[in-house]
Order: sequence, then structure tokens, then C-alpha cells
Amino acid sequence: QVDLSGRWNDVDSKMVADEITKQVLGEKWLSNFSQAHAGKKPVVIVGFVKNSSHEHIEAETFIKNIEIAFINSGLVTLVQGGEKRQEIRGEKSDQQDNASQSTMKKWGLEIGADFMMQGDINSIVDSYKRDKVVFYKINLELTNIQSSEVVWIGDKELKKEIRN
Repeated sequence: QVDLSGRWNDVDSKMVADEITKQVLGEKWLSNFSQAHAGKKPVVIVGFVKNSSHEHIEAETFIKNIEIAFINSGLVTLVQGGEKRQEIRGEKSDQQDNASQSTMKKWGLEIGADFMMQGDINSIVDSYKRDKVVFYKINLELTNIQSSEVVWIGDKELKKEIRN
């Protein structure tokens, strides 16, 4: 790992996403859902992850790392959210006028998500003279969209020491 600045970086993003996804996929909500729905995989959408840290962190990169980990696990079905979902809907709308009947994608056939993951990235900076410690805490939660029940809450902490 190359870490020149002590700030959040690509390695942190991937490592935290992999570890927190491993946490969520290892919890009881997944087997409970599967048992209640005849072995069906839950459909998950990754929502907003708010950056409340002291520095600029591109949350979209972190969200993408979570989505990759979900897909690679094979344990959940991932559906598109946010602006990308709107872009897909725009293409579907365009097809209504410009594509042949046989290839046009129809409205109302999207897969609805069962659960939404949301969270935030926080940080605390402690410094004395030329030394500094940055503490990051990433909190994520998974909510049942139908019932609004929070079925899982997890976090990952990361501490970086910078000596000048």
C-alpha cells in the first residue's frame, strides 16, 4: 500500500468496502430472508453514503467498491440506483419512440429492491506539533424497504498516523 499523505485513498476505500460487505453478508438477515422466500436471493440497492469527514472523499468510488463486493459474493442481486437508474429510465423512454416493437424495453418490469444500504464516512483529526492521527469511522446500515426495519448495522474504523 502506498500512502503518502495519510488521507483516505483508493486502498482504504476497497479494503473498507470488502470488509464491511463481508460483515453484512455474514449476518442473520440474509439467511432469514432466504428462508422466508424459498431460497430467493435478496435484491439490494446501495443508496447514499454521506461524506461527513474533514476531507474530500469521493463517496461514489466507495459505493462502487461495495457494489463490486456484493456482485462478486453471488449472495445478493444488485439493482442500479440514483442517477444511473435515471439514465437507464431515460434510455427506456427513448426506446418507446425510436426502437422496434420487438427490441423495445417495456415499462414496469424493473426488479424492485428488498433492501437499501446507506451510511456515512466520518473522521476525527488529532494533532500535536508535527504529528497527526486521523481516525475514520464508516457506518453503514441495511434497511428493509417494505417495512423500514433496520436489519443490519455495521461499522469499520481506520486510523492513520502521520509524522512529519
